[in-house]
Amino acid sequence: MNLPHFQLTALDCPDPIALAHFYSALTGLEVEPLGDFKPEEVEWIELLNGQAPTLAFQKVPGFVAPTWPEGAVPQQAHLDFTIDDLDRGEAHVLAIGATKASFQPGTTFRVYLDPVGHPFCLVLRADAQ
Repeated sequence: MNLPHFQLTALDCPDPIALAHFYSALTGLEVEPLGDFKPEEVEWIELLNGQAPTLAFQKVPGFVAPTWPEGAVPQQAHLDFTIDDLDRGEAHVLAIGATKASFQPGTTFRVYLDPVGHPFCLVLRADAQ
């Protein structure tokens, strides 16, 4: 059967290049080259991840950040990243510009907000618990 192949997840944002660099610092994946585009012309940019699914960032005029966990603007999606040590992971994401969410619903994961407000989680790898 010829099923669709999952390619990427795109996040809306006001500045695709800035958010791509945040997630590049988070994951270690490179930001695709701009080529002939000037930074102010970029409306879509991706992280380079070979054949695996990747992240993309799409410019949206009038972007409004999610108001997770409650509020008028639902999160609509969030990303999970596995980690061996929550404290070390937290130090890393805070150093690159994330904010720790005030609401923390669990003990084996922590919720953060990227620089434009998208929630994402660091999840303790099962074999590290």
